[in-house]
Amino acid sequence: MAQSSYGQLSPEPYQPFIDKLDLKQFYSLPIPKSYLYCTEDNVLPQGEQWGWHPRMSNRLGLFRLVQMPGSHEVMFSNPIGLAEKIIVAGRD
Repeated sequence: MAQSSYGQLSPEPYQPFIDKLDLKQFYSLPIPKSYLYCTEDNVLPQGEQWGWHPRMSNRLGLFRLVQMPGSHEVMFSNPIGLAEKIIVAGRD
């Protein structure tokens, strides 16, 4: 699976990682928000200081937390499960 996944990757530009975006308006939008949390995502260390959740998710204000087992590349390892969780996250 690793070789198959690697073959589907494409380069990403670096500039979006260094440009600061002002997301204050996004975070304050009066729309329902969901956060899909893959519990084995180790791209960032787990926990409050560095992890995706709750550090990133808390910026959304009130949100629906949808969790699933999987890593940062769950779209390769469990695409059907991911699609099902996206549907759950988008219900409203």
